[in-house]
Amino acid sequence: MERIPDLGAKQLQAVLAVAGQGSFVAAAAVLRVSQPALTRMIQRVEDVLGVALFERSTRRVALTGAGREFVAVAERMLNDLRIAARSLRELAEEQRGQVILACIMSVAVGPLPRLLAEWRATRPGVELHLREGVHGDVVEAVRGGVADLGITYLEALPEGLEGEALGEAVFRAVLPPGHRLAAAPQVTLAALAAEPLISFPAEARTRRMLDGAATAAGLSLRHAATVTQFATMLALVRAGLGVAIIPAGAVAGAEGLAVRDLAPPGLRRTVGIVTLAERDLAPAAAGLRMLLQGLMHPTQE
Repeated sequence: MERIPDLGAKQLQAVLAVAGQGSFVAAAAVLRVSQPALTRMIQRVEDVLGVALFERSTRRVALTGAGREFVAVAERMLNDLRIAARSLRELAEEQRGQVILACIMSVAVGPLPRLLAEWRATRPGVELHLREGVHGDVVEAVRGGVADLGITYLEALPEGLEGEALGEAVFRAVLPPGHRLAAAPQVTLAALAAEPLISFPAEARTRRMLDGAATAAGLSLRHAATVTQFATMLALVRAGLGVAIIPAGAVAGAEGLAVRDLAPPGLRRTVGIVTLAERDLAPAAAGLRMLLQGLMHPTQE
């Protein structure tokens, strides 16, 4: 590599001060250094560059042709350095950047929006991308590096991912208005097994959990319709197509429907933050992770 001149920001500032003031005495006062110290800095710059930057006389100091060219370069370098330093400070203070958060839909439509609004209010320069989906989508987004962090179920995470528990999500039954099972405060899984269910696809972790719980109880669930969004699921329940079993965090859109607890032992799963083990989070993402630690209570009701 071609030799790079060994010059620092203070030396560049010294050159600009002398050029701007036209006097070593005035420049030394502006920089708050002694005149001999300023003279040594200018001599150092000229020695490194191998050219004279100033023509000195008893009455004035003027730039040489090389000096005028170097002053333009020094101004650009110092300005670029100021911009870079300010940008890095903004990143460190979580005031700029981008955060990509992958999240299971039950949390994305439940307790998460309020917290994200609180976080974003103090970081107006940070761009937030929320990728909501089923458990598998969240895991793949984090594992592939597409998302900085994720919120999902923590059971059986693949190798390379780390999970931090936030709490437990309990599941509830959602019934059409006036449904015969809505008269009781709780419904059993056996009673729901006799009803047409509005469910997520077979590959969804929530669907597998429901089918597993039914099998363990010697039951078989009747999946009458398969959807990919909670809004669609609740709309079909509202239309009377069937009933649904959903995480409690997703019942926010169930206005007008009957929401009932599942009789003991009920259904619940651990929800938490998922990150890539070897990946260090950027400051904005790390700040969001700290705030997410208060997302859920030990049991999300």
